[in-house]
Amino acid sequence: MSQNPEIGKSIVANGITTNHHDIGSGFPVLLIHGSGPGVSAWANWRLTIPALAAQRRVIAPDMVGFGYSERPEGISYNMDTWVAQAVGLLDALKIEQADLVGNSFGGGLALALAIRHPTRVRRLVLMGAAGVHFPITPGLDAVWGYQPSIANMRKLLDIFAFDRTLMSDELAELRYKASIQPGFQEAFERMFPAPRQNGVDALASREEDIRALPHETLVIHGREDQVLPLSNSLTLANWITRAQLHVFGRCGHWTQIEHAARFTQLVGNFLDEADKLADAQAAR
Repeated sequence: MSQNPEIGKSIVANGITTNHHDIGSGFPVLLIHGSGPGVSAWANWRLTIPALAAQRRVIAPDMVGFGYSERPEGISYNMDTWVAQAVGLLDALKIEQADLVGNSFGGGLALALAIRHPTRVRRLVLMGAAGVHFPITPGLDAVWGYQPSIANMRKLLDIFAFDRTLMSDELAELRYKASIQPGFQEAFERMFPAPRQNGVDALASREEDIRALPHETLVIHGREDQVLPLSNSLTLANWITRAQLHVFGRCGHWTQIEHAARFTQLVGNFLDEADKLADAQAAR
């Protein structure tokens, strides 16, 4: 039997046994996945990890409630828990500071982490991010309200991508099987119960805290995103003083998959700038 590529290394992060991928060397970058049903760090970042790992250390965890990390009995799935797990992972790996790349739910989490622990973050990348208040979209309501079936998973894949030719029946079956593993759907339903607008609001940070962020930030969005509205990224780019915005046309919610090479080049160049600045300061 071939090994499941979604299962990486195991480490205890703030008391939670956390499945994570830790590949490459150099300044660390922490990749935080989205909140789709059956998601894992590997499923979300499988095209990104090897590309970025060519020049830096890439760490991609399964946040608690998702993927192959532990689901402790009675745990509260909320921003406090997820931020504490992410910081606990950095502590367990003895990483003082990292770049953060957050996708969707992970963008909201990366934003909250940067606000609460600013010195642990060097640069910030927010892709199709939550983190601000907005009326829940029909697409996100469908994602969080998913009930397991191959047909329902196929509908979600069509919502996620602009180019529906990328979303095959085989992929729908694969992601459906991932979503029905023991404990996966039960945790998923606990995280985002109806009314799901509450889930949007729970992922949002305060405007004054976002405006106070000192970090160089790259905000990325797909123009045709049906899950998280483009207006989120316009707001973030307006509020964060050191932000720049890149919008991919003919792109849905999965920028890192639909435009994989361009996405990793864009993120890589942005992080390379920080490396060069650090090298220049060290040489003085």
